[in-house]
Amino acid sequence: MGNYLVDRFVRSTVEMSSRYGVPRPRWASSSSSKVKTTDRLSAVADAINDRKLPPELRGQHSAVRSETDIIGVVEQRIWHSMEEGQFENLPGKGKPLNLSTNPHADPAEDTLYGILSKNGCAPEWIELNKEIRNQVSAWRVALKKAWTSKCNGDSSKWAESSETLKRQLRDINDKVFRYNLIVPFGRQMFGLKWEKELARLEE
Repeated sequence: MGNYLVDRFVRSTVEMSSRYGVPRPRWASSSSSKVKTTDRLSAVADAINDRKLPPELRGQHSAVRSETDIIGVVEQRIWHSMEEGQFENLPGKGKPLNLSTNPHADPAEDTLYGILSKNGCAPEWIELNKEIRNQVSAWRVALKKAWTSKCNGDSSKWAESSETLKRQLRDINDKVFRYNLIVPFGRQMFGLKWEKELARLEE
């Protein structure tokens, strides 16, 4: 929009200087071929922008100064339609919205998930997510139990139970890695770290 206004200003200044015999400003005193090229390019840009406008605004180059004019036309059309009652008997009036479909999902995936949910199945990543969460909660309970026995003075079992817990932690992290490969973008989860889990217990 800024370039459009600058081109208009340059052209109007050149036209005024030639019409009234006023000397051109130094910035406008380019060769006539450059002016013609600029005029042709501006005319093409005007024609392209004109096609994007609503029918009421086409051909009124000076009338459209900003997007607010276009927004005003849209609001005017909406109010006109409301006054005519075009929003009264819409097909979904009085019915709950259909929230079962996701407008942002791929239609093929959405259809697939619909078929799976009707048959009582879930995608692999959802099942894997449940499995990981259940394993993590059970693992944290076992870690807390082993840590409590260590803190109570029974450190003989700690070495054995910590090795078992570390092995289970590696299995959980392997599942988290596999989960992150198949899950839709934005739903990835972090793996667990032994040191952080111990630090949580020490707090």
